[in-house]
Amino acid sequence: MIASHLRISPLVQNALLHHLPVVALETTIISHGMPYPDNIATALEVERIIKENGAIPATIGIIDGEIVVGLSSQEIKEFGSLKKEIIKVSRRDFAFVISQKKWGSLTVAATMIVAKMVGIDIFVTGGIGGVHYGVSDSLDISADLEELAHNRTCVVCAGAKAILDLAKTLEYLETKGVDVIGYQSDYLAAFYSHHSDLKLEYRLDSPGEIAKYLKVKKDLALDSGTLISNPIPLEFELPYEIVHKSIQQALDKAQELHIKGKVLTPFLLKEITKLTDGLSLEANKHLIYHNALIGSLIAVALNNLIYNTSA
Repeated sequence: MIASHLRISPLVQNALLHHLPVVALETTIISHGMPYPDNIATALEVERIIKENGAIPATIGIIDGEIVVGLSSQEIKEFGSLKKEIIKVSRRDFAFVISQKKWGSLTVAATMIVAKMVGIDIFVTGGIGGVHYGVSDSLDISADLEELAHNRTCVVCAGAKAILDLAKTLEYLETKGVDVIGYQSDYLAAFYSHHSDLKLEYRLDSPGEIAKYLKVKKDLALDSGTLISNPIPLEFELPYEIVHKSIQQALDKAQELHIKGKVLTPFLLKEITKLTDGLSLEANKHLIYHNALIGSLIAVALNNLIYNTSA
């Protein structure tokens, strides 16, 4: 019955059928995460990087009530044009958006769900959602964390978004049994900054090592997801002082305007872009490009291990 609500592009379908490496990509970053036209240019560049490194990109969204795995360049442009009403979709939103034949951009949680449906093991994004500041009053915890608790997809990211309480987010992931692996780093990546002061239990230094780790986890049929914390390259990071000050100002403004729920994160990211004179946007682009590079290399290495396609 899932197939009646699903369209897989010929390129992605062929890759899945012939056991080629595929990397899933979300659409919320296109419709809600970046301004036009940077959103479209970034999405297309991410796809190019993944192809260049031997994998097949599968950007996933909902078009007229149909889940599409492997958006075309034109469909990506439509998601980013801001000309359509596009609903931000997490687990709870699928049935409504599909039954009402609307357009939907997929969050980290929603992309993981579809990736699992079609058999894509690796998913690349910018940063995951997490525990918001003031959680004791708001109980605002992203559904991304709950999805990671029981979905085997491996998520390559630059940690949680910088607007979040990273310490509580990491604690929540630990409670849920989600393994967080530092790529070439002992500390949790801090989105715009190379690292936080939060020490991780495990570190792996190559895509091949990560692939071996994921293969063992797959063999053991462990149900939780894996988070690869991939720091932004040092030459593109923003100084902590700039980030911290901008985040605090954006949080204060959101509180004044009573902004919360699913619109909070897009609002904060937009405010931070303004407050940093666009520096945060440039950092965001580069961390995503780096995630695409590392994610595609992991996908290729894992595919080789599973299907013995190369030495």
